Amino acid sequence: MPETSVFIQQFEVRGRDFANAGRASTAIKEILKEIGIPPAVVRRAAIAAYEAEMNVVLYARQGTVELQVSPAEVRLLVRDQGDGIPDIELAMQEGYSTASEEIREMGFGAGMGLPNIRKNADEFRIESVVGQGTELDIRIRL
Repeated sequence: MPETSVFIQQFEVRGRDFANAGRASTAIKEILKEIGIPPAVVRRAAIAAYEAEMNVVLYARQGTVELQVSPAEVRLLVRDQGDGIPDIELAMQEGYSTASEEIREMGFGAGMGLPNIRKNADEFRIESVVGQGTELDIRIRL
């Protein structure tokens, strides 16, 4: 039986909103530090949150990043409304990217986002429906 979250906060993320990109993950990092989460967990959660947030900014119309903290884990639930991922297995390969030339010119789209999330999570689930969007469930044990 999962433990009840003692802290929950949700952040709205807008697609193509580069001026605010990274704000949710920065806030998550600060919240985790303030409530005394171990620095190694804060670092892993901040990396996963940033990569997930940037995927929403780069590839979706809009989305949310929800932070849940329980005595057992830090959990990030990321849901977006976007084009979805046709081939998740391919998208999970390091270096694979569908980024446009414009996105690459901004320094993004190296194909490391999802692999970096997976590396920093103890548990990682991804579900996507083409034409609707993607949901990530990222868990880091305390």
